[in-house]
Amino acid sequence: MSLSRTQRQLAAVATIVIVSDVLTKQFALAMLPPPGLTVHVFGDYVRFSLAFNRGAAFGMTVGPWSRIVFSAFALAMVGSLWVYAGRLFAPLTRLVIAFGLVGGGAIGNLIDRVRWERGVVDFIDIGIGLTRFWTFNVADSAITVGAILLLWPTAKPGAPPAASGP
Repeated sequence: MSLSRTQRQLAAVATIVIVSDVLTKQFALAMLPPPGLTVHVFGDYVRFSLAFNRGAAFGMTVGPWSRIVFSAFALAMVGSLWVYAGRLFAPLTRLVIAFGLVGGGAIGNLIDRVRWERGVVDFIDIGIGLTRFWTFNVADSAITVGAILLLWPTAKPGAPPAASGP
């Protein structure tokens, strides 16, 4: 079975995400204090706080079935992206990068779900004072950026701007 050019490119982007995610999570587990304690990286704006998420993004959960449901969802999504990428005739670079980011991020978090029951390792904590974003990791960031790239409107080069109202 030979891989298409698009699939090879997607695999390269996904591999970079997976390796980055695994290495940063290993760093977090080895170097950060236990959950509940915080390391200030850039004042109070960027902190490292070790946490484990048994649910999905932003703490979404389906109870005791979360690990199985979210693992199955990740596998189905990555498989779909792979098949679709193999069928692209003239891929857009943006699309290939987006697929690689989303797929790599999904696999990065899937590795944690398969490895242990405590959940996905999260450790990046941003915010101001008590107003904080959800704690996340490199895989979550890759999925978010990939989703934004997929939703970003595509404009044809040299196309005139859309006409405004009367």
